[in-house]
Amino acid sequence: MKSGVIIVGAGHGAGQIATSLRQFGYEGSITLIGEENYLPYQRPPLSKAWLAGDAGLDDVLFKPKGFWADYNITVMTGRRVTSIDRTTAHIVCDDGTRIPYTHLVLATGGRARRMNCPGEDLAGVHVLRTLDDANALNTAMKTGRKLVIVGGGYIGLEVAATARKRGLDVTVLEAETRVLARVAGTEISTFFERIHRQHGVEIITGALAQGFEGTNKLTGVCLNDGTLLGADIALVGIGLVANAELALNAGLACDSGIIVDALCRTEDAAIYAIGDVTRHPSTIYGRSLRLESVHNALEQAKTAAGAIVGREKPYNQVPWFWSDQYDIKLQIAGLSEGHDETSLRGDMSANAFAVFYFKGGVLIACDAVNAPAEYMAARMMIAKGTNPDRAALADLTVPMKEIMAAAISS
Repeated sequence: MKSGVIIVGAGHGAGQIATSLRQFGYEGSITLIGEENYLPYQRPPLSKAWLAGDAGLDDVLFKPKGFWADYNITVMTGRRVTSIDRTTAHIVCDDGTRIPYTHLVLATGGRARRMNCPGEDLAGVHVLRTLDDANALNTAMKTGRKLVIVGGGYIGLEVAATARKRGLDVTVLEAETRVLARVAGTEISTFFERIHRQHGVEIITGALAQGFEGTNKLTGVCLNDGTLLGADIALVGIGLVANAELALNAGLACDSGIIVDALCRTEDAAIYAIGDVTRHPSTIYGRSLRLESVHNALEQAKTAAGAIVGREKPYNQVPWFWSDQYDIKLQIAGLSEGHDETSLRGDMSANAFAVFYFKGGVLIACDAVNAPAEYMAARMMIAKGTNPDRAALADLTVPMKEIMAAAISS
């Protein structure tokens, strides 16, 4: 096989870098290798539209089926890369096939974190990361069944919302004192707990699940205080583990993810890494970050593609995320970790508001609930390292454009 760009992985980032390489004029061979038996697809709809029955395979595919052949991109599905031979610049597949590369891109993403506890292998205990995971959960989600979700993060709450729409009895267990504790401030946690309870979801905080009960199939979830909750289905949604083993075994630097520079290069100049699996430098936050977001995967893919074709543009963007629950759209700009001040704009009771987070007087993040203008303005202000006026933020009569313009110009 002719040497060219090999992309290991078949998610958002993998699909985007293959696309961007062609858009940037790369004429060499491009081979994309994925473990799943599907063409590259989008993961965010899996916890929402897919489970709700509002999306089919064609709706979640990253590109139409014919795109890959049209752009001369080889997609190998159902194949696993087992090792990297950096000395000869080859990857090795699970069937022993060796494929040479000029540039290698690791877009291996992550896998659902497991509890490693008794009963986790029982029928009825699910995780949600892949399309096959979503299909299995979708089949199990029958009206009237009892679903216990371990983990009150975005995935857990999104599935809870979808499950309630489908008529399931839902309980969310969160080990922390509030849901979304690791990713949002107290106002957002309080808001979403209220919304979910209004829709009939039972939320139990400070609850540590320690095992699953049942013979052959799930019948209950055990808590560390001895409580046994009856359950027909359980979803373990406690985070992601970066699939960095390929890089680590190849001797590349890793730290809970593959370490890359601002051009998404590893310490080997021929090897790049993008997406959920990477840890990259951020001048905005003054530290290295590992982000689990579609935006990060797509933009790192464009950065790496540009670097491969000689169009170097360092990656340094404000992270952003979103979550859809019921009729609520939460848009997040930046990272609120370490904030020492907050400012509320809007009316939480009207389900339209934004929380701005500051550190040392500088805006570092914003959580916007049904507030797109606040979200967009916050992204721009965070990128510029601004200190917007608090009184203006609290005053809905002052347009966000005016607040942003004043902050950026000051």
